[in-house]
Amino acid sequence: MACRVAARCASRILSEFTSTAKAAGGRGRSRNYRTYLRTSSTLTGGRAACLLGLPVISYLGYTVYCRVQSSAVVCALDKDAVVEQADYLYSCAEIEKLYQLLLQYKESDDAEFLWRLARASRNMALLPDMDGSQKKQLIFDAFEYATKALEKDDRCFAAHKWYAVCLGDVGDYQGTKSKLASSVVIRRHLEEAVKLNPKDATSLHILGYWCFAFAELPWYQRKLAAVIFSKPPESTYEEALDFFLKAEEVDPEFYSKNMLMLGKTYMALKDKEKALLWLTKAKGYPARTWEDKEVNQEAVELLKKLG
Repeated sequence: MACRVAARCASRILSEFTSTAKAAGGRGRSRNYRTYLRTSSTLTGGRAACLLGLPVISYLGYTVYCRVQSSAVVCALDKDAVVEQADYLYSCAEIEKLYQLLLQYKESDDAEFLWRLARASRNMALLPDMDGSQKKQLIFDAFEYATKALEKDDRCFAAHKWYAVCLGDVGDYQGTKSKLASSVVIRRHLEEAVKLNPKDATSLHILGYWCFAFAELPWYQRKLAAVIFSKPPESTYEEALDFFLKAEEVDPEFYSKNMLMLGKTYMALKDKEKALLWLTKAKGYPARTWEDKEVNQEAVELLKKLG
């Protein structure tokens, strides 16, 4: 995938170079060279150049290298290229580069751009060095993008999924009553996401998390839920377990948090042997992101409790 993106980028640069060279009549090379190196300080250090496979020998080769190296945004040629590049950056956990790439499309009417921007904004908000005010702004921005994505295409499973996730995040700033009130809406959108794409492991995981949260809801929150709803939402650890296991079936070991939640659910169900199995897997999961590191640490602490 990265090679195709790099190839598109190289093709564009070659085309631009050709037209520029013709216009300049072969003169002013050094000025054109500097123009081609329009870099962004926040996006340096990209990996795409390593995948390009072009020898850095001639001026043109070096120009291509630097243009690809300098910015994740440069290769954004069309919708397919942007989506391809965004998904590559997401797979590499390049959160800030991904956010900067997609932020260019915040006014877009395309749900494929908007739900990805919602996800990227949320991931930015969850970075450990993000201060409180920035985090809140990013959370509310993410909800705005997810809402717009859903308005533009209500048949897009990812729009339903990230609307549900972002609605839950916004609820953290609006108090327990508001969060409980939105919980039914959250589940409805998650179920719609699964209906539209039964093979999306993340939607299944989040549904499991929803069930787990309501299974362990404190008594005072249950009492509040009874005030808000004629029939309060409820769930069980067994239902949560079913969703977590389905997520693993769809995409084995896709997410460290799913393994952790399987371990915690089995703990709640008093199945020590299976709890140990999944918590050990969560502890040993390769820590590519800060969340993975947190999962590793929590799994270690839970394993200590299990003895």
